[in-house]
Amino acid sequence: MTYLPSPNRYQGMPYRRCGNSGILLPALSLGLWHNFGGVDVFENYRSILRLAFDSGITHFDLANNYGPPYGSAEENFGHLLKKDFAAHRDELIISSKAGYDMWPGPYGNWGSKKYLVASLNQSLKRMGLEYVDIFYHHRPDPETPLEETMAALDLLVRRGKALYIGLSNYKAEEARKAISILKDLGTPCLIHQPKYSMFERWVEGGLLDVLEQEGVGCIPFSPLAQGMLTNKYLHGIPQDSRAAKSSGHLQTEQITSEKVEQIKQLNEIALNRGQTLAQMALAWLMNDARVTSVLIGASKPEQLADSLKCLENTTFTPDELNRIETILQYKP
Repeated sequence: MTYLPSPNRYQGMPYRRCGNSGILLPALSLGLWHNFGGVDVFENYRSILRLAFDSGITHFDLANNYGPPYGSAEENFGHLLKKDFAAHRDELIISSKAGYDMWPGPYGNWGSKKYLVASLNQSLKRMGLEYVDIFYHHRPDPETPLEETMAALDLLVRRGKALYIGLSNYKAEEARKAISILKDLGTPCLIHQPKYSMFERWVEGGLLDVLEQEGVGCIPFSPLAQGMLTNKYLHGIPQDSRAAKSSGHLQTEQITSEKVEQIKQLNEIALNRGQTLAQMALAWLMNDARVTSVLIGASKPEQLADSLKCLENTTFTPDELNRIETILQYKP
């Protein structure tokens, strides 16, 4: 059956300006890190993507090695783009990244011009695209000169293979230097994608200030701390969780008794706000004006629908924010 997007798809989603650019991003963007690979179910991730677009999510975020196996998320997305979204390409912001391990040998990792140019060429082929809207360097390379990496990103924009450039996982001073180089090259940095949540707050130690000063957007990933900021761990570690499987980035030893107690107390605040813990955690990130969009994942359409409800209440009282800080015992 031919997919016809909802005619009301832009009515319920807020859009925020990305730094000093002309780009507006939806308050929630969809990441394809998990659940869109070759091991996953086609009809399930197709339903997730359709629901996302019907709900006003225009930004789909990928990387060269998303899967598993590597590259399969881009291949699957390209297949669905052709089948369902070809007529709507100009309504979409599609991003990809390179910087982590992708293929064997010395040229399939990190930040050389050789790797970044080859990787984006491969990504475009997998997705059937002429260009991506945003191309990120996925992580800093301690060995390659920053000037080489940034020059490669600038080159890809000048060749028309990416419209905008982004950084991911760069600390504050690394980001400041990279942003300065890109500005001098004439290809300003559009956006930075850091790991940021109630339980992961290193970005508050300077990075958010740098982005604000430089007019660069911010799109946090892992906003639910790999599922810890959901009701999944209210009573310990369920057998079907990522932590129990120990196959992902969340390990059993991270779910301490202290962490479970924090989760329970945060959940009480969420319930008083008429939200789930996950919805409150997403809204909490949006409460900072420096955050352009929050990158969410979904394993099924129902999970995405639940996350979208966070948009119904994104404001916090000073008392709520103080109570959250006390629970997290955050010390700047």
